Amino acid sequence: MVRTPEGEPVRTAAVVAIGDELLSGKVRDTNVAWLIEQLRALGTPLCEVRVIGDRLEQIARTFADLAPRHDHVFSSGGVGPTHDDRTLEGIARAFGLPLERNERLAALIREFYGDRTNEALLRMADLPRGAQLIEAPGLPIPVVQVRNVIVLPGEPTIFRRKFDAIRERFRQRPVVVRRLYLDLDEGPIAERLEALQRRFPEVAIGSYPRYSGVDYRVLVTLESRDPEAVERAVAALREALGAQHVLREA
Repeated sequence: MVRTPEGEPVRTAAVVAIGDELLSGKVRDTNVAWLIEQLRALGTPLCEVRVIGDRLEQIARTFADLAPRHDHVFSSGGVGPTHDDRTLEGIARAFGLPLERNERLAALIREFYGDRTNEALLRMADLPRGAQLIEAPGLPIPVVQVRNVIVLPGEPTIFRRKFDAIRERFRQRPVVVRRLYLDLDEGPIAERLEALQRRFPEVAIGSYPRYSGVDYRVLVTLESRDPEAVERAVAALREALGAQHVLREA
C-alpha cells in the first residue's frame, strides 16, 4: 500500500488501453497520456499501464491481475457495438460474473440513438451483474463501473468528457513538485543525488539529462506530498551542488 509521509493511505490507479488497433499502430492512443496528467493533478498516482489486444482471455486475465492490487482501474476502449468490443465481457469473466441486460442503460441507449437503435447497440447495455451506472449532467450515456473498474470508451473526446464528469472522485492530497535546471552533467552529480535520496527518503528525486535544444544539461525534479520536505531537499541540493550551477527553478 502506498502511504503519505504521515502514514495516510494513498489510493492508487492503473489503466488498461484495449484494442488490436493500438498494438498494430493503426490507431495512436492518446487517452493514457491524458489520463496520467489528470490523475497527477488530482493527487492519484498511476502505478501501471497496460496496452492489450481484443482477445477475451487476455482482457479477463489483465483485469483479474490489476483489480485486486489497485484502488481504481480504468479501461479505455472496447465498449462499442461491434464484434471486437469485448471489454465488458472480459471484465465480467475476470470477476466471475454473468452479463445481464441493464434496462436503465438500454433505455438511455434507445433515447440517445432513437430510430437508429438496433440489437448491436443494445448489446452495449449487457453489463456484468452488479455494475453501477454513474450518471452526470451532460452525459447521455453514463459511466459504467464494475467493482473498482471504471469503464471508459476509446474515442478520445468521449473518454475525456466521461472522466471529467467523475474526476472529483479521484482527488487526493496533491503532490508538490520542484524542478531545478542545472548546467552540470549527470556524471558529476550522481553520487550527490544518491546521498540526497538517502537523506530524504520521503522525497522522490529524478534526474533527466538533455543534450541539445535547451540551455541546461540536467533537469532534477523533487516531489512529495510533504511540501516542507521538498523545500528542505531543494535547499540541501543547492548547497551540495553549488547555487551557481542552478540556472533556474520552477
